[in-house]
Amino acid sequence: MADNGAFEKREGVPCWVDAQLSDVEAGRRFYGELFGWTFQDAEKTEEGAAGTVRACLDGEPIAALVRKTDGRMPTVWTVYFHTPDAAALAARIRAGGGQIVTPPHPVGDLGGAALAADPDGAVFGLWQPGRRTGFGRRHEPGTFAWAELYTRDTEAANAFYGDLFHDALFGADASPDFGRARVSDVFPAEMPPHFLVHFLVEDVAAGIATVARLGGRVRVPPFETSYGRVAVVSDGQGASFALLQR
Repeated sequence: MADNGAFEKREGVPCWVDAQLSDVEAGRRFYGELFGWTFQDAEKTEEGAAGTVRACLDGEPIAALVRKTDGRMPTVWTVYFHTPDAAALAARIRAGGGQIVTPPHPVGDLGGAALAADPDGAVFGLWQPGRRTGFGRRHEPGTFAWAELYTRDTEAANAFYGDLFHDALFGADASPDFGRARVSDVFPAEMPPHFLVHFLVEDVAAGIATVARLGGRVRVPPFETSYGRVAVVSDGQGASFALLQR
């Protein structure tokens, strides 16, 4: 069942994802076939930079593919957390030992965005809604389902994010889409701390086969987690994400 834009607005709930890509047209072909997404150009969605497209499923917003303006920027998927006040949250991130990579700034009348890094260096986004609240659909095949933070110190991560997003993670009736695990549980120990965006699929094995056919790679073969069966893959440009079967 679709979980549309009426998701809870607790601060710290994942509410959007985007991919920074050198070739957005190639990204459209890859993700369109993998997940059944359709796309709308930035000129129609007012997302910002030329070349940016909004991915949709059945007409509802799912994600964005953003053209990199600097080839030195990483090719990555980024998760954004809901906040009613990005500037206030940015101040709390700094006070907690994190850094602000890109200060809060307006994105037209859609809302306000920022990029931050936690004390271990994992980068994440903030989204203060304006006309756009975030996902139009989630928790169904082809949409966002989970964000896992791979970190070197899960206790420190729980303390940092528990302070920032306590109600979303630990509050009454909380049902978080955000977990924490040690990098070495899944990746080589030298892998930097990072967030891994998970998209729901009906069959991980079939998803892996499609990824390979489209020119992507399997980074970590399927494994079991407390929240489902997961495989880590990357698109043809190297942006890593996870396929999640529940």
